[in-house]
Amino acid sequence: MTHQTSSENPRARVVVLSGNPRAGSRTTVAAVRVGEETARLLGSTAQVETVELAGFAAEILADVHPSADVALRTVAEATVLVVATPVYKASYTGLLKAFLDLYGPGGLAGVVAVPVVVSGNPAHALVGEVHLRPLLVELGAVVPTRAITVVESQLADLDPVVERWWSEGGRALGAQVAAAPELAEARA
Repeated sequence: MTHQTSSENPRARVVVLSGNPRAGSRTTVAAVRVGEETARLLGSTAQVETVELAGFAAEILADVHPSADVALRTVAEATVLVVATPVYKASYTGLLKAFLDLYGPGGLAGVVAVPVVVSGNPAHALVGEVHLRPLLVELGAVVPTRAITVVESQLADLDPVVERWWSEGGRALGAQVAAAPELAEARA
């Protein structure tokens, strides 16, 4: 891919949050690919971090959840948060919802979010827009681009999907990332 952005940010912290209840899932692989390409296109030299909820799923609903607390901080401190979920019953996973419910109002304020949805059926193309985007916005995240919807048949070659998404929304994402430090300062 050759697209560039004028809003290079070498310190942009890109974090991938996978709501798939299976560790090492295709959803996580797709989200990491989106995160790495986003970091590259933003000019970030920081390592992309990955939070897989499957690794501490049982802890999320417990009274004490130290691993989830660490993950909550990691996610809230992201410059760009790639939030990925497979489609379950025409929506995001309950695991992802349970994790995000641990935030209070504005818990993701100042974070630029990219929803990613992996679906076996093209009929679920709007799950990211109809279900995941409002959840992220409710938590205070800025979602400047359309959600990325990946149909299972596209998982083998994500480049065309990511390139199309970037060509349609890269400028808006870059502008929000450039404004992210000011958003974070306003939040503090």
